[in-house]
Amino acid sequence: MAAADERIHERPALLLQRLIRFDTSNPPGREAACADYIQRLLEAAGVPVTRYEHEPGRPSLVARLSGRGALPALLLYGHLDVVPAAADGWTHPPFEGEIADGCVWGRGALDMKGGVAMMLAAFLRAAEKGAPPGDVVLAFFADEEAGGVHGARYVVDEHPEAFRGVRYAISEFGGFPFRIRGRTFYPIRVAERGLAAIELVVRGPAGHGARPMRGGAMAKAGDVLRRLDTFRTPIHITPVTRRMIEAIADRLALYDAVVLRGLVRPALTDRILASFGKAGRDLEPLFRNTVNATMIRGGERPNVVPSEIHIGLDGRLLPGYGPEELVAEIQPALRRDAEVLAVHGHAPQAEIDLGLFDLLTRLLVSRIPGAVVIPYLLPGGSDGRHLARLGIQTYGYTPMNLPAGVPFFEAIHARDERIPVAAMEFGTEILFSLIRTGCPPVS
Repeated sequence: MAAADERIHERPALLLQRLIRFDTSNPPGREAACADYIQRLLEAAGVPVTRYEHEPGRPSLVARLSGRGALPALLLYGHLDVVPAAADGWTHPPFEGEIADGCVWGRGALDMKGGVAMMLAAFLRAAEKGAPPGDVVLAFFADEEAGGVHGARYVVDEHPEAFRGVRYAISEFGGFPFRIRGRTFYPIRVAERGLAAIELVVRGPAGHGARPMRGGAMAKAGDVLRRLDTFRTPIHITPVTRRMIEAIADRLALYDAVVLRGLVRPALTDRILASFGKAGRDLEPLFRNTVNATMIRGGERPNVVPSEIHIGLDGRLLPGYGPEELVAEIQPALRRDAEVLAVHGHAPQAEIDLGLFDLLTRLLVSRIPGAVVIPYLLPGGSDGRHLARLGIQTYGYTPMNLPAGVPFFEAIHARDERIPVAAMEFGTEILFSLIRTGCPPVS
């Protein structure tokens, strides 16, 4: 470890810069160099680290800071891989971690090396202070962006003992400002949507490219894609979304509150979402199972009309719903033009344990007096689904007090991903306080 990094946990933005400079784009992953660096920091602080490597060059790390045994163990975890980034179109290169205009720029700044840096800095600060009330487990996984097969899923399946004593965990995303109707709220993720990967096949007659072919597989596939683009699956009101909407409505002016509560009336939901503009687009995934066409393949040669076109769909599921139910919901858009060839995925965790929610709320309010904290359903998925199989409840909690104008969800997986330097220190301080306070007993 370089001498310049000896106290790097005191500067979480600089730590994030170091992490961004490891290109861990997935595919292919290449998390090893980044994991090596983190392991050196932890071992230099006297914390033992265990490596779990399902595939060569793709390690996951687990470290445990022993506590006094007064409270249960707490898990903080994140992932080291990031989605790929095209080099063009960025204000600052995606893998240089430049610090400019008060922000750290680069791929992973938000998803989720920023959170990893906060957790690591808070953990190292806690290690200096002596034993916390309970054990603190720190885990950084490979392969989250591709489903966690080589990361969290492998560690959970083969080494569940790494998480002994853990009931509550902290990971991505939550504690950032969400603005609606002129008010600011701070969501904490208490649930996430599940995944349904659906493969469609559209068939038609093959033929020579020189002979006109109308109504073939290509044309049918275009029709299917157009219908899916405008199709809306049914509205579903889940308990976590209802609770979130009620918490927001309680803090709005009377008229706005009445309008917002209309969201939990399925006959009104779409109309109200449309009236909310950007906020409505952010909220829509909390009310329905969704599907997007993300891949298409077909054809072998330019002069051959293909007989089959395959379409890949990314489906996302609300708590209480499974992949087959989503397939049934989109059948009206498929009609007889497309056949469902394969469905893979998982239903999301349905039971929610809010035992840590009040503590997380108090810590956030202690830094932002008057902050309104609300429960939140993550529109996407995370490694939380793997930990849930061990009975671990994950909370999305990487606090970022972002100023107005600094994007959050719009910047994730996009160009110019960035996080303010001040937000890094803010989140690190709250996570450090969480570690020092300790995890409450499970009721």
